[in-house]
Amino acid sequence: MIAVSAAFDSGNIEVVRCEAPDDIVLRIARDAHSDFFQWFHFRLSGARGEACTVRIIGLEASAYPGGWPGYEAVTSHDRATWVRSPSRYDAAADGGTLTIEVTPLHDHVWLAYFAPYSMERHHELVARMMVLPGVQARVLGASLEGQPIDCLTIGEGPRQVWLYARQHPGESMAEWWMEGALEMLTDPADEVAAALRAGATIHCIPNMNPDGSCRGHLRTNAAGVNLNREWAGPTAERSPEVLAALAAMTATGVDFAIDVHGDEAIPQVFIAGFEGIPGITERQLGLLGRYKETLARATPDFQTRIGYPPAAAGRANLTMSTNQLAERFGCLAMTLEMPFKDHDDNADSRAGWSPERSKGLARSCLAVLAELLPDLR
Repeated sequence: MIAVSAAFDSGNIEVVRCEAPDDIVLRIARDAHSDFFQWFHFRLSGARGEACTVRIIGLEASAYPGGWPGYEAVTSHDRATWVRSPSRYDAAADGGTLTIEVTPLHDHVWLAYFAPYSMERHHELVARMMVLPGVQARVLGASLEGQPIDCLTIGEGPRQVWLYARQHPGESMAEWWMEGALEMLTDPADEVAAALRAGATIHCIPNMNPDGSCRGHLRTNAAGVNLNREWAGPTAERSPEVLAALAAMTATGVDFAIDVHGDEAIPQVFIAGFEGIPGITERQLGLLGRYKETLARATPDFQTRIGYPPAAAGRANLTMSTNQLAERFGCLAMTLEMPFKDHDDNADSRAGWSPERSKGLARSCLAVLAELLPDLR
């Protein structure tokens, strides 16, 4: 019997019809108390060896309908290796339909918008890192549903560096990036990591939104709040996750910050800055330009031609973390965006953008930080 289920950590799908291998019709559930939806993650069972056609309908109403053309879903039989499955998008069919073709090799196959990063893996990451020399694990606060906002701190240098990910929980590549960053920073044989540990105190928040992650949300917490629009005035009732993180940042100060994200539509890796903040300085702009140019030279998995247009002078949205931190602390802050599709400048036809490339990009980002570290203050 063919069946579809999503009753697990980060699962999200609704079954419209599941009658035969070529007649599987699904919808994505909205984030709670919100109209956002785009993330999906489900298991298809009972179709071993069958050529299956999975249709996800109603996608023109999703958060980013421009993200579906050219997108291919990821599939896995072991939940460790994720590969792209042939997918096509028809905006005119059933309110926008993504059709995924998959032939399961085993009794179950998992399909997702991007390789998931489970809360169980999150806790394993925290446990694995906190026992290493020089790592301090602490809880900054709790989410609306009582989950800890974990922070891992490494290094004893004077410059204060903050790395944080998954304000938008469906952007799971962000926590894969954090895993790569933490593995590098704790590597005793890595000379760049040693320089960073000596020159900076590095605070890492691997998952800012554990409630949304568990619930299979795309963009919001348990209250339906987009955390990256809360930084001008977070509250315990709407956004305790941001309230806790901003209080910790205020206690230490911030010299450098990266907010790690994923972009649904743009098939590139890029950085968004803080160009429109009222208090911008030439020093901040110069550091941002140097960082992006150096990273583009360091890895083919980054480019500077394509991205979001910068805000006009004085028009930056200060509810967003990068703008708020750059304005509040006068620091170098940035939003790193990775694709749900692929980085077209260095494409991978089998995996597209992937956990492995996310982790590798983290190491490149930190190497560039090490070059700029002496000039941050």
